[in-house]
Amino acid sequence: MKNRIPFNKPFIIGKELVYIKDAVKRGHISGDGYYTKKCQELLEKKFHIPKVLLTTSCTSALEMTAILCDIKPGDEVIVSSFTFTSTALAFYRLGAKLKFVDIDQQTLNIDPRHIEKAVSKKTKVIALTHYAGVSCDMDAILDIAKRNNLFVVEDAAQGVNALYKGKYLGSLGTFGTFSFHETKNCISGEGGALLINDESFVERAEIIREKGTNRNKFLKGQVDKYTWVDTGSSYLPSDLIAAFLYAQLQNMDKIHRKRKRIYEYYYKKLKKLEDKGFLRLPIVPKDIKTSYHIFYILLENETVRQNVIAYLKSKNISAVFHYVPLHSSPMGLAMGYAKGDLPVTEDISSRLLRLPFFYSLTQKEQARVVGDICRFFGER
Repeated sequence: MKNRIPFNKPFIIGKELVYIKDAVKRGHISGDGYYTKKCQELLEKKFHIPKVLLTTSCTSALEMTAILCDIKPGDEVIVSSFTFTSTALAFYRLGAKLKFVDIDQQTLNIDPRHIEKAVSKKTKVIALTHYAGVSCDMDAILDIAKRNNLFVVEDAAQGVNALYKGKYLGSLGTFGTFSFHETKNCISGEGGALLINDESFVERAEIIREKGTNRNKFLKGQVDKYTWVDTGSSYLPSDLIAAFLYAQLQNMDKIHRKRKRIYEYYYKKLKKLEDKGFLRLPIVPKDIKTSYHIFYILLENETVRQNVIAYLKSKNISAVFHYVPLHSSPMGLAMGYAKGDLPVTEDISSRLLRLPFFYSLTQKEQARVVGDICRFFGER
């Protein structure tokens, strides 16, 4: 049996362990230490963001956006059903009514045409996900938001270092959120970031992140003691996490270039299967530069997908599907949604298969993956 090719594998690319040791020597490994600040400064400068706050996860960052948007019970939030639970849950937990809408068949992102139809007087937020690091149609979405006075929250968990018409994902909405989970491009095990594009929210965001206290003002010498002033939670990551992340962020462009090569190899080698109608490859609009976060194939139907998964598993290769649509999940059904409500989402989610994709993936390993997919379809 050949060596196993996993779907994902964590990696070290620079001075991760050196920085972790240094953080300990500096005597501060809790939140908002030296490396936390270094990461935030790097992200602010790189992505042209007024203020970045590291968080314990992208989920934490999304929860902070829901508080900053002042979500109250009965407020409506428009969200794609083809996303991770956190995008919806961050708002639902504060009492929002979720309005799931369908996706665009090409990019697999939330479809602005359906957003327009879903807007009502109770709508407060458009929460979008840039799937696979390919941007949503931000011009159309921002236009809808402006006309209806809505917040726009970008779940850019998969979109770190991706661009929409020359602007970085996460910098376009009211707020952006990043993930540094071990499955992402730049990793710290767990971890995330809140990107604040409207400076009027910075002070409250710092309070929310610090358990509802004005501790940040105290540390800056602006008050003589700190106390409980607002809602919030403990959203600060350890400086050990930030130390590991800082080494990754320093090598962000190197990681991007390597992932681009992996992506392009898959695309080139599998194009003949698309030309023969066996599958569909990802589509990236011309004015968008992806983060190369995911390489997926769309198969004919769910049965074919399951057969491909089983075949690759027999060859010691791990390929996985992705989201179960949120509207057809047990929680979505309890909200009153039903299977058949969002046909594009349901069709895509049943046919999508993600291939192994991580920084240390070798071309030899990729050739194995491609070769076995071709053999499944009787091609060489």
